[in-house]
Amino acid sequence: MKTKNLKLYILLLLFIGSGLLFLGYSIGSHYEYILPKRLIRLTTMILVAVAVAYSSLIFQTITNNRILTPAIMGYESVFILIQTIIIYIYGDVTFRTITETNNFFIAIGGMLLFSIILYFILFRKGKQNIYLLLLIGIVLGTLFEKVSQFFQIILDPNEFSMLETNLFVSFNKMNTDLLVIGTILTSVALLLLHPFLKYLDVIALGKEHAINLGLDYEKLIRFYMMIICVLVSVSTALVGPIAFLGIMVTNICYELFPTNKHQKTVWYCSAIGCIILFLGQFLVEHVFNFSTTTSIIINFIGGIYFIYLILKSTQKK
Repeated sequence: MKTKNLKLYILLLLFIGSGLLFLGYSIGSHYEYILPKRLIRLTTMILVAVAVAYSSLIFQTITNNRILTPAIMGYESVFILIQTIIIYIYGDVTFRTITETNNFFIAIGGMLLFSIILYFILFRKGKQNIYLLLLIGIVLGTLFEKVSQFFQIILDPNEFSMLETNLFVSFNKMNTDLLVIGTILTSVALLLLHPFLKYLDVIALGKEHAINLGLDYEKLIRFYMMIICVLVSVSTALVGPIAFLGIMVTNICYELFPTNKHQKTVWYCSAIGCIILFLGQFLVEHVFNFSTTTSIIINFIGGIYFIYLILKSTQKK
C-alpha cells in the first residue's frame, strides 16, 4: 500500500511539475502575452491526453490486447484522406476558403460517418464479432491510406507542403474556439461513459464470463466503440494523429499500477499522457527550437517502447 501511495505521489508531482515547467520556463517579462498562449496549449494537451488515454484503455480492454490502439481501426487514415481531398479540391486557397472550425467539424463528421457505417451497417443483425470488426478496420484503413497516397502524388509541392504541415501534430495552431468545441464533445462523451466504466472490469474477464455475469455484451461493445470513435475523432481533429501515445500511456500504467479497476486506471493513464505531452512539447519549443514536432518525438520513443513490449511478450512465451 505504501509503495502504491508513493507511486501516486510521484505521478502527481510529475504531472504538476511538468505542467509548471512548460508554463513558466523562460517566460521573462512578456508573461501577459506568452502565458495565455501557453495555457491554451496546456489545456489542449490535457484534453488530448485524456481522450487518448480513455479511448486506448477501453479499446485494449474490449479487444483483450495490450498492444492495440484505436488507430488500427483506420481513424487516422480517414482523417488523412479527408485532409488530402480537401487540399486537392481547394488547392492553395484551402485555409482561406475553409476555416479551422469548419475543417474540424468536417474531420470529425467524416470519422463518425466511417464508424457508423462500420458498426451499424456491417453488424445491423446484432451478431457482432470484435475481431472481424478489427480486420475490416485494418483493410479499410489500408485502402484509405493508399487512396490518400494517390492524391498526394498529384498535388503540387506547395499543396503537399500545406498538407504535411496540417498532418503533423501541433499544439501551436490551436485556437480558443476549437478548444471549447473539443472540450464540450469530450466532456459529453466522458459523462455518458462514466456510469459504464465499472462494466469494463467484468468485460476484461472475457466475453463468456461477462455474458454469464449478466452483461448485455453486444450492446456494451457498440456503446464503447462509439465513445472511442468520438474521443479519437476529437483528439485527431484537434492536433493530428499520434500513433504511439496510446500504447505508451496504457502500458506504462499497467507496469506502475497493476489494477483491474478501470475507474482508477483511466485517471492514471490520463496523468501519464499529460506528462508525456508536456515534456514532449517542452523539448520541441525549448530544446529543439521547433526544428521537430511532438509527434516525431513521441513516435520515436513510442516505437522503441513498442519493440520492447513485443520482445518482452515473446520472452514470456
